[in-house]
Amino acid sequence: MFEVGFSELLLVGIVALLVLGPERLPLAARTLGRGLGQARRAMQALRTQVEREIDMPDLGSAPLQRLEQEMRQGISLNAVPANDAATVALPKENAS
Repeated sequence: MFEVGFSELLLVGIVALLVLGPERLPLAARTLGRGLGQARRAMQALRTQVEREIDMPDLGSAPLQRLEQEMRQGISLNAVPANDAATVALPKENAS
């Protein structure tokens, strides 16, 4: 991607030496190396995750529609509105 030759690297090294000085240059190089390593590992993990997601089998819509129907039936059977509960309870009390 980037064509960096020896002369460009030498120029960057000289500029870094002049800007940072000989005391801070090794620490800056170590920090830069660690940062690049972390970025490379994060990109590899992201690439692996994307490849894993792409390779997942397609579920299709039939199981999802069946699950939706089961959920709707469960909700409609168990959910009794408050108004209906009061009217259902009244006839039972009168029958006693």
